[in-house]
Amino acid sequence: MAGTTTGIPTNVTQRSRTRGGIGESTLRPDGTLKVTGEFAYSSDMWHEDMLWGQILRSTVAHAEIVSIDTSEALAQAGVYAVMTYDDLPAPMKYYGMEFQDTPVLAHGKVRHHGEPVALVAADHPETARRAAAKIKVEYRDLPLVTDEASALAPDAPLLHPGRDDHHAGHVPHPNIVHRQPIVRGDVEEARKRADVIVEGEYTFGMQDQAFLGPESGLAVPAEDGAVDLYVATQWLHSDLRQIAPVLGLPEEKVRMTLSGVGGAFGGREDISMQILASLLALRTGKPVKMVYNRYESFFGHVHRHPAKLYYEHGATKDGKLTHMKCRIVLDGGAYASSTASVVGNAASLSAGPYVIDDVDIEAIGLYTNNPPCGAMRGFGAVQACFAYEAQMDKLAARLGMDPVEFRQLNAMEQGTLMPTGQPVDSPAPVAELLRRVKARPLPPERQWETTEGADVRALPGGLSNTTHGEGVVRGVGYAVGIKNVGFSEGFDDYSTAKVRIEVINGEAVATVHTAAAEVGQGGVTIHAQIARTELGVQQVTIHPADTQVGSAGSTSAARQTYMTGGAIKNSCELVREKVLEIGRRKFGGYHPEWATAELVLEGGKVVTDGGEVLATIVDVLGDEAVEVEEEWRHRPTEAFDLRTGQGNGHVQYSFAAHRAVVEVDTELGLVKVIELACAQDVGKALNPLSVVGQIQGGTTQGLGVAVMEEIIVDPKTAKVKNPSFTDYLIPTILDTPTIPVDYLELADPNAPYGVRGIGEAPTLSSTPAVLAAIRNATGLELNKTPVRPEHLTGV
Repeated sequence: MAGTTTGIPTNVTQRSRTRGGIGESTLRPDGTLKVTGEFAYSSDMWHEDMLWGQILRSTVAHAEIVSIDTSEALAQAGVYAVMTYDDLPAPMKYYGMEFQDTPVLAHGKVRHHGEPVALVAADHPETARRAAAKIKVEYRDLPLVTDEASALAPDAPLLHPGRDDHHAGHVPHPNIVHRQPIVRGDVEEARKRADVIVEGEYTFGMQDQAFLGPESGLAVPAEDGAVDLYVATQWLHSDLRQIAPVLGLPEEKVRMTLSGVGGAFGGREDISMQILASLLALRTGKPVKMVYNRYESFFGHVHRHPAKLYYEHGATKDGKLTHMKCRIVLDGGAYASSTASVVGNAASLSAGPYVIDDVDIEAIGLYTNNPPCGAMRGFGAVQACFAYEAQMDKLAARLGMDPVEFRQLNAMEQGTLMPTGQPVDSPAPVAELLRRVKARPLPPERQWETTEGADVRALPGGLSNTTHGEGVVRGVGYAVGIKNVGFSEGFDDYSTAKVRIEVINGEAVATVHTAAAEVGQGGVTIHAQIARTELGVQQVTIHPADTQVGSAGSTSAARQTYMTGGAIKNSCELVREKVLEIGRRKFGGYHPEWATAELVLEGGKVVTDGGEVLATIVDVLGDEAVEVEEEWRHRPTEAFDLRTGQGNGHVQYSFAAHRAVVEVDTELGLVKVIELACAQDVGKALNPLSVVGQIQGGTTQGLGVAVMEEIIVDPKTAKVKNPSFTDYLIPTILDTPTIPVDYLELADPNAPYGVRGIGEAPTLSSTPAVLAAIRNATGLELNKTPVRPEHLTGV
């Protein structure tokens, strides 16, 4: 460490580099703890005198609540409280992300299977479960709404009859949550120019986020009448806005701290147990812990919207797209959640990354008695990509063209107008991404004629010894997708970062405090890398995320590196300037470079643009500390017109392409994905290792919905039939293929460091690539996800 002589810094002539900044593959600070099982998740929290909360959920999907008898539950030893809707303490008894249409506890009726009806707090989790089972609820069945036909029938039950006031006349039926048309050009005239027209009807199944850490949290009542809530969530401040009114407390008396999150993928954007645990804690005056079991978790969060998609595309004989018509119907389930925004995404991205001047698009989201649906990785664009990419393959086949070359011929590029009329004003390397995945060498063919030395476990169903290669054929398929980044349609999307720098034990240390939820995406790594880069310090502390700092928005929409990363960069720049001001005040009289040179902080020192070291940061700060808390916003967006869909609704787009190689046992209907290669533009790889991990993770979720993942809802009862990991299957390491990743770094000039959100885009194109490969292997049309053995064998 440098010393000073009469105030002049000495021994600071050697310049050194700050390690672990942006562009480096620094390791996650929580990585070792997680893989060794030492990391504390929200379900691990404990308080010495805590109670356990339990929810009684509805056993039917649509019914009037005739009566609720809690007497036997209250009489059970160890029970401290039982609550129903009538026991809620505040006038506000509803919550919701976009519309406050969800009752905290069912009131008058239940609208979906598994809806919370009553609460129990007891001194042991088993006591709480047994007491909840003793609550007697009498139901009177009501007619079910399960699909578009039953939702929009003239005599359909109105699931939320008062909500039509919110629609300003732009929806034709109260059971429609939101409708977004997009009309540009003249489709009928363009249709006349088409030499080939293809149509398709596509069905996308309901996917679960399937995070491994179930919903959980701990609510602790405070002496000042407040509640301290420790919870796994994706958006602390959104939760806060919904929780406080229901508890009858001002927001400052609901103090939230993020606890360890075991995965999210959109499923933690909505409220789950936060309000319920807090209600029980305030009612009993004791800490209350709630942890869902796996069965309950399937009812405790929203899912990906199942969809019906109807498409028509036209093309000239030389392969140019002429027009597109589509209708997308998304099943939002019993409550709105984020269905309106998902509809906007599905509509505005429904044409894919292609140049199509004439479009006629309609997307709607429905209220039904099916499980509520909302945010999941890809957010409306996933369903659309599955359909439009199948259409591209159909058109290429009809025209006798290579499917990749056909896509490249119609690929958008920078300057292309979206169907909404918004120009794509940053790089859009769609054709290049396709070129890269196609140019990659194919995995070697397996020679099953000679089985000596062959590993049959690599075959479809090989782990069950069902085949030695008989009836196994290979297929190759391609897909590409477009996804928006960040919140859209005029939403005030911002993030807040508090950054502090001070000397601790003789070393300059930066502290970064945001409310950004770390859900596994690696924000805790990136935030420290940005601070090291901007402040030139080696030691960076990441303060726990809580509501004692301004909102960071949701960890969703691939926005956190862009938004909270941008906020941290912005606050660090302001901190840096204040540090330099201190340095100029202290040492400016001894060295003219303080006033004339461009100065940076690097390697713990103040350095000129010419490389001369002027002082250490420790010398500059001394006993002073510098702290800045600032909000940071991306450029504004605007709402889509409700008649034409025109408008600059998105701030940024991201692109990914996949090539899938599969082997299919055509006799048994089994599929083995051999390789799922991806090429993606990431703008700037702040942490290359994390970038590859994000792309591989998103790719694997797309693989899951292609061949195995679907929540099955009985159409006669609207009950979930497979709420367990026994019956709802997700890819394991044995199902996950090699996923080679090739990423481009084409900077977005409007984004901090040129970054482009990466987390969601690979989830789009992986699914249709796998389907395309299976079609290539079998010759079947396959217009539904997931592909099941009976779809391949007809049995």
